[in-house]
Amino acid sequence: MNTNAITETGAAGEAGEAGTSSGAWLGDALPDVPLTKAQSRVVEIITRNPQLSSYADIAEIAQRADVNNSSVVRTAQHLGYRGWPDLQRELRSRYLVMISTEDTLTEHGEHRSPLREAITHDIENLRLTLDSNTSEEAEAAIAAMAAAKSITVVGIGSFAGPAGVMAHLGSTMGYPITLENRAGVHLASSTNSLGPGDVLVVINMWRSVKHIIIAAEAAKQAGATVIAISDLRRGRLATAADHLLVVASEGISFFQSVTAANSLVYGLLAGMEAAHPERSRAAIRRTQQLWKDLDIYLD
Repeated sequence: MNTNAITETGAAGEAGEAGTSSGAWLGDALPDVPLTKAQSRVVEIITRNPQLSSYADIAEIAQRADVNNSSVVRTAQHLGYRGWPDLQRELRSRYLVMISTEDTLTEHGEHRSPLREAITHDIENLRLTLDSNTSEEAEAAIAAMAAAKSITVVGIGSFAGPAGVMAHLGSTMGYPITLENRAGVHLASSTNSLGPGDVLVVINMWRSVKHIIIAAEAAKQAGATVIAISDLRRGRLATAADHLLVVASEGISFFQSVTAANSLVYGLLAGMEAAHPERSRAAIRRTQQLWKDLDIYLD
């Protein structure tokens, strides 16, 4: 991250940037709840400084709001988050949507060791993702998929990666699971019959894809269970979801990272295997035999 850019944007933000000082960039990230004077100052700093609040450490937020670090943490919790890191992850996701794809290159700056920095950054993404979800939330999503009569997994673009992993390995275990990695009429056809007993898994980070959101809302209205894997804790997809799992998805360049989403998917798949171990292992044996019969692999 370009730390010089933070300082510059912080100053500009306090002067009142057009289009950001109003807080429009936040959407529904900050609920309308009663605030103490200290909490109001923290919210004001967040609202007026998109880039600063998305990247600065808690001490700088506290200093600018003239409060202590604990007040920043309590403000985040009062707003419905698990703490400052959880709130800041939400703010950063919304900030990255607000700027252009090209501008993210400026935000992240130059990299002396891209490989090392990408891996280090994803380690932090994994930590944030672990802290953003409870075991109970994950188990509830696993139980829904384990009991489903059918599972449709939707992911488009880069996010088709973790969606494909879930659909491929889930079907290997014998689950009635299909992948939809297209939008438009294809998405409509693959989700129009979903109803009670069916599960729709939506993997959508960074910019919310309109087609996916509408499909999720329609599936929920029809009685299907919706599981969302997203980098936003609030918004239309979160509202449509019966089960929401939050991932950190920022990359070190112009693209988002799907590392944390993939790890979350692996955890869900392991839980799905444990939910039906005999069926899963029987299906895996049949799949392995088919590999041999089809002479797929060199060895």
